[in-house]
Amino acid sequence: MYFWLSRFRNSLAVKVLLLIALVLILCLGLHSWGTMHFLTKYTASKLSVEADRLSKTILLSARYAMMANARNEIDQIVSDIAKHPDITSVRIYDKQGVIRFSNIRGEVGTQVSKETPSCSACHSTEPPKTGLTLDQRTRTFAVDDTELLGTITPIMNDKSCSVAPCHAHNSSHTVLGELELVLQTDQEFVGLSEVQNKLLALTGLIYILSVSLLVIGLRRYITTPIKKIINSTKRISEGKPSGLEDMPRTGELGNLVDSVVAMEQAVAKKQAELDKNRREYQDLFEQVPCSITVQDADMRILKYNKEFAERFNPKPGAYCYEAYKGLSDKCPNCPLDKTFETGSPYCSEESRTNPDGTKAHWLVHVAPVFDENGEVVAAMEMGIDISARKRAEERLISSEAKYHAIFNHIPNAVFVLDVEDYNIIDCNDMAERSYGYDTEEMHDTSFIHLFPKEEQDKARSYFRAFTALNRVRQKRKDGSTFYVDFRLSPAVYNDRNVLLVTAMDVTDRLEAEQKLIQAGKMATLGEMATGVAHELNQPLTVIKTASGFIMRKINRSQPIDSEILKTMAEEIDSHVDRASQIIDHMRAFGRQSDHALERVNMNSVIKSSVDMFISQLTLRGISVEMNFKEKLPEILGVANRLEQVFINLLLNARDAIEEASAEGKTEKKVITLRTYSTPRAVVAVVEDTGAGVPAGLIDKIFEPFFTTKKVGKGTGLGLSISYGLIKDFGGTIRVKNKKEGGAQFTLMFPRSSSRR
Repeated sequence: MYFWLSRFRNSLAVKVLLLIALVLILCLGLHSWGTMHFLTKYTASKLSVEADRLSKTILLSARYAMMANARNEIDQIVSDIAKHPDITSVRIYDKQGVIRFSNIRGEVGTQVSKETPSCSACHSTEPPKTGLTLDQRTRTFAVDDTELLGTITPIMNDKSCSVAPCHAHNSSHTVLGELELVLQTDQEFVGLSEVQNKLLALTGLIYILSVSLLVIGLRRYITTPIKKIINSTKRISEGKPSGLEDMPRTGELGNLVDSVVAMEQAVAKKQAELDKNRREYQDLFEQVPCSITVQDADMRILKYNKEFAERFNPKPGAYCYEAYKGLSDKCPNCPLDKTFETGSPYCSEESRTNPDGTKAHWLVHVAPVFDENGEVVAAMEMGIDISARKRAEERLISSEAKYHAIFNHIPNAVFVLDVEDYNIIDCNDMAERSYGYDTEEMHDTSFIHLFPKEEQDKARSYFRAFTALNRVRQKRKDGSTFYVDFRLSPAVYNDRNVLLVTAMDVTDRLEAEQKLIQAGKMATLGEMATGVAHELNQPLTVIKTASGFIMRKINRSQPIDSEILKTMAEEIDSHVDRASQIIDHMRAFGRQSDHALERVNMNSVIKSSVDMFISQLTLRGISVEMNFKEKLPEILGVANRLEQVFINLLLNARDAIEEASAEGKTEKKVITLRTYSTPRAVVAVVEDTGAGVPAGLIDKIFEPFFTTKKVGKGTGLGLSISYGLIKDFGGTIRVKNKKEGGAQFTLMFPRSSSRR
């Protein structure tokens, strides 16, 4: 019972209903009181007006009789009027207060006091009042529980009374007397009471109907939806659907429903996240690759994860020292004791001998678990197996000696450099032997100082940009130079970022390559001998003809015209220059070149190669078409070595065209040379109209001593040397067969600006 009373008292609907009921009581009560008060005043006012009107009517009825002084007639009028059931009495007073006429015969001729209610209205002041309002002339009183209304009407002195010959009233008199009329008001007020009772009943009915409608409305639009929303919140708290899908979504309750639905979605999302986190944490606790236990102050294991169970196979309720080490008492210097004593985490390293005789090591971390009062109630112990690390440390000690032995016996110089300033942190014995420095002289010395002075600034940028450097000039302690190939790779050395540099001495290899390249040049010169002889034969023929002409004239003692002599001398001079140019070109081509790269214009190199070879091609009926891009960007290379590349390609193109022509595979004998550039490269294309390269041999033509020519006609070194030279200049070469026949060689070199 108390529960229902408490629930009823705390109900929002009951509170709202009580509040509205109280407001209705106050408003309807105030309205009813005001209405009844207004009706009462209105009824009283209406009675006063009616009584006053009746009084004036009586005076008008008795006026003629009064003027004629017909007393019997006046008595008859008063008696007749007083017979009305609502009229109690009718009195006519003279100005001295004597009752002259009345329906009550016993009081006629009696004089009333001025203090009586009927007289005091006028005689309360001196002189008496001559004009009164209706409210002043009207009074209510009760006699024997009968409600009466008395009204007095003054009988005024007018001309018909003061001037007429039948009267002796002085004109100075204003009031000649008064008429008092007393009426019963019980019937009127009985009717008013009935109206008031009906009004109260109507008010009560309206109140009951309003409260009933309010109860229905509150139940439909507030109580039921709120109960539904409350039940939905309970369902949400239990993890069930809210069930608010069919509720309207308008107005404040609609906003509340939307809020509850949004809360449901948010709670569901958070619950899903919590469930996910719980599963993740549980999985983490179970799957973490270390053993975890939770222990009480008695060192009894309360909880443990999968790793601990698999490693130690504990018994339920076991102590930690039993599970970990199979002891009967706790370990000395136990970190768990310290944690419970101080409330701080501790760490230690533990070990044991496994049943199979192997040694196990693990690192123990103990952290306290506090309750809400800050007291240590448990401790979490995490054991990380470091057995493998211990074994690795033992192997590391052994491997370090092996590493130093290998490091110092590597046949190439190896340097460990600081990545910031390139100071030498360490180096092997071969580095000391290659550069001629002692270990102490090498350490903390900048590796850049091992470059020639003019190349030290470039070396820093090279080390930032490349992972491999070829044919780099180095300087020994005694000042001599040699060439090495560098391989650079970042590494970590003693927890420090370093750069490992391997230096391979390639001086002997470069000399052998130089000899091979020179041999290739000589072979090329031998291939060009016929063409060069023809080139030299032309200027010699001109010189021979001119000198013979001069000798014949001299032998005949004939004079020679000065213009003819001048022309012949100029011809001899120009052809001598041409022969000198050919010889200088061949000498420059055959000269052994330096390793240093320089800016080279590709168009100039190709034109020079064609000039040296054009006569030989022309004799064989082969035409050369050149399509060069003007203002071609420069590349970095060596001019006479690039010239050797293009002469080798021209020789191969010549031989391919002649072989195809001999076999009847082509009638067109054309070598096409083109150059163009891209944003990062300069490209040269050499094409011929020969038979092309056999499809299965395209990948082999750049191998040393491989040739597709007939025996005795090729050495197999031309394309191999050309391939190496192109690689030295940072370029690439590709070959493919054209659809219309013939081979196409594409050479691509980085522009000098991009290589910088």
